[in-house]
Formats: sequence, C-alpha cells, structure tokens
Amino acid sequence: MTREQIQQLIDEGGFDAPGQSFRLVETHISWVILSGRDAFKVKKPVKFDFLDFSTLEKRRYYCQRELELNSRFAQGIYLEVLPIVQCSAGLAIGGEGSPLDYALHMKRLDDSLQMNLLLEKGLVTPAHMRKLAEKLAIFHAYTDIVERPPDIGAMLADFVDVESAASCLKGQLGPSAARKLMESTAFARPFLNRLAGRLRERSRRGFVIDGHGDLHSRNIFLMEEPVIFDCIEFNDHFRQVDVLDELAFLCMDLDYYGCRRLEAPLLEAYLRENDCISGDEDWAVFTYYKWYRANVKLKVTAIRAQQEGHSVQASTRSALEEYWQLYAAYYHELRHGQPG
Repeated sequence: MTREQIQQLIDEGGFDAPGQSFRLVETHISWVILSGRDAFKVKKPVKFDFLDFSTLEKRRYYCQRELELNSRFAQGIYLEVLPIVQCSAGLAIGGEGSPLDYALHMKRLDDSLQMNLLLEKGLVTPAHMRKLAEKLAIFHAYTDIVERPPDIGAMLADFVDVESAASCLKGQLGPSAARKLMESTAFARPFLNRLAGRLRERSRRGFVIDGHGDLHSRNIFLMEEPVIFDCIEFNDHFRQVDVLDELAFLCMDLDYYGCRRLEAPLLEAYLRENDCISGDEDWAVFTYYKWYRANVKLKVTAIRAQQEGHSVQASTRSALEEYWQLYAAYYHELRHGQPG
C-alpha cells in the first residue's frame, strides 16, 4: 500500500463502518486508521535492520503474528486480520478479491484513558499502578520462558550504538554532552562484564521470558481492568527479555513524566507476585535496564532531530534534553553505586 491508497480507503469509505468519521495516525512503520469504534492497522512496505515488511506475504504474516501475540494480554481488543481488496466501488477492507495488502482490525479504546495522557495530567494513582503490576505479573508468570543464555556481546553492541547520537548531542546540547556520552559507553563495557554472571543466573532461574518488549505508557490504557497492547511482533530479540527489562522500561517512562513516586507501588505489587529481585546485583541490573531504555529513547530522538535538520522542533529538542538528563542520571547512579 501507499500513502495515497490509504487516503483513498478513507475517502471512499472502504470499511464496514457507515456514517463514521476517520482519522489517520502514521508512524515510521505503519498507518493506523481510527474510527469511532474500530482501528485498522496497515504495515508499511518497509525494510530496516530490525524489521522486514517488504513483501505482501511478510506483511500478512506479521499481521497474524501481531494478532496472536497481543491476544495473550489484550483479549477482545485484537479482532482479526482482513485483506485489503479492489472491488467495484474502490478499495475496501474485507471482502472478495485478490489481496493488495492486509489490515489488522482492532477494537478502538477510549483515548482519554491512555496512560501517557493521564500521566501528563497527574491523574495516575498508586492504585492504578498496583492493578497494572498484578496484571503484568500474571502475564509474566504464564508466558513462555526463553531458555537461552544472555549474549553479553550483543547487549553491549546494542548499548554502544548510542554513540551514533554523539554529533547530534554536540550540536543540540553542546560538546560536554557528547564527551560525557563517550565516557559513559566506555564505562558500560566493564560494567556489563561485571554483571554477566548475574545475568546468566537470572536466565537459568527463568526470568527471561517472551514478553511485551515495548512496555511504556503509550501502550497502556488505564481502564477498570488495565489494557496492555501493541507488543513487538516483528523481532523476537526485542520481545524476549528479562522481566526486569520490562519493568525498567515502564519505570523509565514514569521518570520521564516526572512521576517517580509511582515506581514504588508498581514494584511492590509486582514483587509480591514475582520475587525477581534478591539483592544489590539485581537492583543494579534493574538500573542498567533503565539506563539502556533511556539510551534507546535518546538515540531515536536524536535520529528525529537529525531528520528535522536546521529547524529542529521545540518538542524534539525538549525530548532530547529530557532523555539526556535521564540517561546521565542513571549513568551517575551506576557509576557511584556499582555492585562489588
């Protein structure tokens, strides 16, 4: 599909949703068409180092994969995979004909209950966190355990890739930020090696699971029963993680929104169900994963700033500063409180 064909779908009303208005949300890998009751997600025909949606068959496969994986914790939200076909009235989702592409049909939830929006308004409570932790702990208890030792070399390679953001940091935040970035990645090498034994032990104890992989507040709705959605389907490596990596991503996001106070009720409730922290080394692992998740967000935001060129948007620069401050804070915490 192309952007023009997606717009054609909307303009011609090629949906079983008469009388509804539609809104298009676009990311670098998908188009999502929102109606009053439904959402239809179409994968872009793109190929990157970390995903491949370049053929019709691959897009069909990953639509089905997304449906299956998300149904583990969002039953009733992910409904079906439908073909996009050419019919007499134009393009349509569902129906007879040779598929031009595929759409994942989902139930649309109330946007006002999306966790990131509630965090911005200061409306997330410890009770929300406890309910969310309980649901997450149950999911982690029943999902598949990944019986594969951690690849410390790959973890390090993933981490030091943030060095690609050095020139952007220098241009946006000054030379001292770029120097500190390089200093921090040099620290990461021996630090990860010191944690290697503990990371392997955690894997042996079953703490590496087939999880969500992208657990942040935009992918959570705080309804009466919390809804977690939009896990990573396109790369198993990103989804098969230590449970502390999942928790750390969410807690890093709480820090980003200035809501560190919500970390304690989340962790306390989770650890009652899943005792996955048993000493200082595990807390160091947890902080490392927060550092890594800030690392990834910093790198992605730097890429966006570079794409915007000489006219970097204020929101992009603000996010870059925020993620840099988080990254630097976690680095300082690990450097001055590393395990023996």
